[in-house]
Amino acid sequence: MYFSLISPESGQERSAAHEWLQGAYSEHQLLWRFFPSPHGTGRDFLFRRRDVDGVPRFYVVSQRRPEAPHPAWHVQTRGYTPDLAEGTRLNFELRANPVIARGTEGRGKRHDVVMDEKKRLLAARGLTDWAAWTPGCKTANGEDDSRPELAELVAHTCTAWLQARAERHGFALDCASLRVEGYTQHGGKKAQLRFSTIDFNGTLIVTHRERFAQTLQEGIGRAKAFGCGLLLVRRED
Repeated sequence: MYFSLISPESGQERSAAHEWLQGAYSEHQLLWRFFPSPHGTGRDFLFRRRDVDGVPRFYVVSQRRPEAPHPAWHVQTRGYTPDLAEGTRLNFELRANPVIARGTEGRGKRHDVVMDEKKRLLAARGLTDWAAWTPGCKTANGEDDSRPELAELVAHTCTAWLQARAERHGFALDCASLRVEGYTQHGGKKAQLRFSTIDFNGTLIVTHRERFAQTLQEGIGRAKAFGCGLLLVRRED
């Protein structure tokens, strides 16, 4: 495995810009160009975009060494064989696509966890629209039943989503350190691309050495082709 940092060459930002300013699908196409392969080859890399002073940096974990497709791009690569002892505390960042499957007979449809919770809350109150849940609403017993703020709803549902996956991915969350922010719904041309992302950062504790190493190499959740799932870690400050 390899861990790489891909960024525009100094002074070549303008030449590189047209390839990464068009949104998630363009980024997906751009990253594929660093891994030339025969048609039909499966994706064997994860990536995360992080902007620094308005210029993108792509952090990439891959089975193959990336190759710059154009002189405007600079690639720094090293071998990547993570092996962290159980009990190790790490600061982490994760951009994820938080979805949940709803359905029967193995044909569950995936839903954004925030929108899914909105629908559940509305259905419980006989409402069909979020705007119809007006401030000052009361329960049948006269208790306050105010609509939750979106930030509160996002934090609650997305934290629960990550907690539900932590154990099988070989770690536990230090919930007191967890920050959940940047909830975004992405759309593409003619509504062909629709998914949501959320950014997590905080501290985790390694609980299973092998599972955690696999997580660092394979990621968490879905929409990995569009920059989700890569867990970035460093030792706790």
